[in-house]
Amino acid sequence: MELGRLEYLQALVTEFQVTDSPEAKEQVLANLANFAYDPKNYEYLRQLQVLDLFLDMLTEDNETLVEFAIGGLCNLCLDKTNKEYILEANGVEPIINCLSSPNEETVVSAVTTLMFLTTPQSRHQTTALPVVECMLRFSLSANRRLSNLATLFLEDYCSPPQVEEARNLSKHTAVGIPLPKD
Repeated sequence: MELGRLEYLQALVTEFQVTDSPEAKEQVLANLANFAYDPKNYEYLRQLQVLDLFLDMLTEDNETLVEFAIGGLCNLCLDKTNKEYILEANGVEPIINCLSSPNEETVVSAVTTLMFLTTPQSRHQTTALPVVECMLRFSLSANRRLSNLATLFLEDYCSPPQVEEARNLSKHTAVGIPLPKD
């Protein structure tokens, strides 16, 4: 008997919840993040509270779980309903915390997610001074992918006064966020 889309996604969520194997959790979360790429699955993923699952996984010690969770959120947040849900669930702060990950994919997904989540109402959060300082630092990275993305963030999402304030502050403080490993 073939499972329908909702039933299959429900089976994945259930497997994630009941398994004790870290490798199985990683695999299931990777699958859910991949399903989050398809708009046909958005309603099902909301119904199954997968957005909450992804948000919860952002604070895990397992870097692989964090990588897949932020990747899933990045895939979901282009949808207006999902974006509003993430913002109302106070999702910006844990996403910002992903900027300090040593994992390049996590950082790139976090920057991209912040871009997608930026609205006139959320801009004060997504472009807060520490984020702008971080983007300035990333824009100087030897990693072209990260530096290009950070430069785009600074140019398209931040005001010139915000960038200047962060530049001036960065001259006087040591920013402790390490760059991700290549």
